[in-house]
Amino acid sequence: MATLVSPSLLAADFLNLQKDIDMINRSGADWLHLDVMDGVFVPNISFGFPVLEAVAKRCVKPLDVHFMITSPERYIARTAKIGAMMMNVHYEASTHLNRTIHEIHDAGMKAGVTLNPSTPVCMLEDVIADVDMVLLMSVNPGFGGQAFIENTIAKVKRLRKMISASGSKALIEVDGGVQADTAPRLVEAGVDVLVSGSYIFKSATPEDVIKQLKEL
Repeated sequence: MATLVSPSLLAADFLNLQKDIDMINRSGADWLHLDVMDGVFVPNISFGFPVLEAVAKRCVKPLDVHFMITSPERYIARTAKIGAMMMNVHYEASTHLNRTIHEIHDAGMKAGVTLNPSTPVCMLEDVIADVDMVLLMSVNPGFGGQAFIENTIAKVKRLRKMISASGSKALIEVDGGVQADTAPRLVEAGVDVLVSGSYIFKSATPEDVIKQLKEL
């Protein structure tokens, strides 16, 4: 399977979001990654539903919505209403994860589960067959532009083995420090979807960068 690329809106120019979304629409990007942060689960606040709703109207790519918030299940219906393709919740923030995964599916979306850098992949053994994607954070969540955590490569390999052994069809996504040096190594380790923010949006030729990531 070709590598999927999901540029992270967090690194876009918020004074010119329409321009950046139009670039994503023109590009070979597969999805658009949207990081919702509440200042409680992570030490930062990003954007909420007014921005999600506006982006959904303009963006033609499937929306890959990543909730870095407490009790994300509160927003399943509202996320489905904007037409999101994927709703991604943190293992660490979901007390009743099995229920939340099924509620996301019942709302018509794909269900993703995210693991923080310190959370081992074995914590997903009992839900791996039910999820459509696992997002491994390769930085501590909350801020863009952080350095890549090297242990992520080994973690991807462990997750790939678990997915194969369980018969799950879950994709593996990685977010954090994805750029020219780390992206090829991640794909080689078994990653299906690359989330990249600063590396794409701060580039002089973002569409070319997206194309290069897709060709890995």
